Amino acid sequence: MKLLITGICGFVGSSLAECMLERREGLSIYGLDNLMRAGSETNRLRLQKLGVKFFHGDIRAASDFEPLPPADWVIDAAANPSVLAGVKGDFSSRQLLEHNLASVLNILEYCKLHKAGLLLLSTSRVYSIPALASLPLRLNGNAFQLDDAAPLPPGVSANGVGVEFSTRAPVSLYGSTKLASEAVALEYGDAFGFPVWINRCGVLAGAGQFGTPDQGIFSYWINAHLRRRPLRYIGFDGMGKQVRDAFHPRDLCALLDAQMKASQTTGQRIYTVGGGPGNAMSLAQLNAWCDARFSPHVPQSDPRPRTYDIPWLIMDNCDAQRTFGWRVETSIDTLLGEIADHAGRNPDWLETSGL
Repeated sequence: MKLLITGICGFVGSSLAECMLERREGLSIYGLDNLMRAGSETNRLRLQKLGVKFFHGDIRAASDFEPLPPADWVIDAAANPSVLAGVKGDFSSRQLLEHNLASVLNILEYCKLHKAGLLLLSTSRVYSIPALASLPLRLNGNAFQLDDAAPLPPGVSANGVGVEFSTRAPVSLYGSTKLASEAVALEYGDAFGFPVWINRCGVLAGAGQFGTPDQGIFSYWINAHLRRRPLRYIGFDGMGKQVRDAFHPRDLCALLDAQMKASQTTGQRIYTVGGGPGNAMSLAQLNAWCDARFSPHVPQSDPRPRTYDIPWLIMDNCDAQRTFGWRVETSIDTLLGEIADHAGRNPDWLETSGL
């Protein structure tokens, strides 16, 4: 089998390539990346040693797809993954749309040409921010918890947020690019006869991630805590009680592998996937874990709200479990421990990540 991974030199793309090579005999992997992300060059060298054929190119340029060999499947792991992209910093709204939406047309045309299946990595942030912000929550120690004794809207349960939860705007500029990409990908697959699977991923995390305060928060927090960098609890009374779930790309890889092997051509094509309730924690809980692992380091409190922030979001894996027998194997403690071990071995990792 031949597999093309866009954004292959990022944390997710490179991790998926490595895991896929371990899972499949006789697999050939091609990778496309513009090496724009700080630190990505280190992954290029590692992947080439594994036999991955690397192509330096930009998914925004249709001509950069012309040298690529035909593939049986494409994993689209290329995107600006920050929910604040387009509204904060030096990445403009036009650049965001070009990176995360317009570029998908080039990927879909490649799939159309070669009849390649598409595995589109979408995001938990396609969901309505007002709907998420209005979920009934209660405090459980130093973390928000869903109050499932209260009436809940469609698409959310004690297992987390599922596919049927509201995607009504606003969802952020970032979320809207991913939601639009989902719709276009499904239409292309139906019109031109190639399979499309869409996975709305929760927070992907692990050792070697180029974490920042806006994206890759678990990796960033552990590295910054160890180096005694300033940390802040932003919004929600500045107490760090907001909650997300996390999972490793190697667990995602198992699901993508199962989807590539699936024979069905109709039915459900969109799945929510993440760490689930068992792999969820608040920032305050994460900081307490770091305090125990390293030594106490107190974050600053900044109660001012930040654009697009939400208090609680956990992904419901039940559909993926029923359809593919998939479950998360890497516990949150294992995941955090691997990040901490990597941070200890790489004292300049924040600088490598461009911070």
